[in-house]
Amino acid sequence: MLFPNLWPAARTGQRWLLNARRRVTTVDGHRMVYLERGHPRPGRPTVVLIHGFASMKENWALWLQALPRHWHLLVPDLPGLGESDYRVEACYRYQSQAQRLNTWLEQQPAGDLHLAGSSMGGAIAAILAHHLATPPRSLTLLNSAGIPEQPDRSPDAPFQSDRDQILIPRDWRGVYRMFNSVGNGRPSVLGVAMTGLLGPDLLGRTRALEHIFRDMLADPLAPARYLGKDTPPMQVQWGDRDTITPTRCVRWFERATPGAELHVFPGVGHLPMVEVPRRSASVFARFVARHQP
Repeated sequence: MLFPNLWPAARTGQRWLLNARRRVTTVDGHRMVYLERGHPRPGRPTVVLIHGFASMKENWALWLQALPRHWHLLVPDLPGLGESDYRVEACYRYQSQAQRLNTWLEQQPAGDLHLAGSSMGGAIAAILAHHLATPPRSLTLLNSAGIPEQPDRSPDAPFQSDRDQILIPRDWRGVYRMFNSVGNGRPSVLGVAMTGLLGPDLLGRTRALEHIFRDMLADPLAPARYLGKDTPPMQVQWGDRDTITPTRCVRWFERATPGAELHVFPGVGHLPMVEVPRRSASVFARFVARHQP
């Protein structure tokens, strides 16, 4: 069954409603598109929001509505996803993506930087925080990928995942299953709506998603090697109904980063910023405020 791809028009309308500017740059041979709202000013935070796998910058739209209007926000489409270029010969490991964002941020007039990442974006943010010439003021991970499910597991241990069966839809049924799986696992009106809106775009990206997923699995627990005593002030947000990155991952943070601020939202799945946007954004905003000079 064929459906028209309405997402480009919806994306443009959403950007206008959010009062965000669409920017384009080039990083490591990729044309990279990002949203910017606000302007860098002394004493104001610059917040970078990094989306997850099979996703795009618009995943943060509800946070953009909830976060303070005077903040400077930068919201990229990761290379390979969204409006940014995918290149068949490129590497999309967590470390490679972190290096691309590092290069991009070096071009930005940002002062007090705060990083937040969801799922795959959390894994990338964790590495990026340790590569920046000036460490960020804070790091927030939402249901982050790249975290061991057992507290004593080594980041270098063998790792396998069948999550591609959920996260890479190959037909309309797969699209619907994906949207319900990244929530709390229950069928929803939102899941149906997102299936119709984003299905045509997702089904056109199968080859790119398979490539990016393979590269993620090449070193799947890389972020865990970076997180520790040298990590900037960190907040962890998680949904207790997550079926993609299980809630037991939170126990790893309790051991490896005991100073982290932990928030587990009851009844929430893989995407707190979509499922409970006002609550998760409020928790994040208070954390950023505490770590602003």
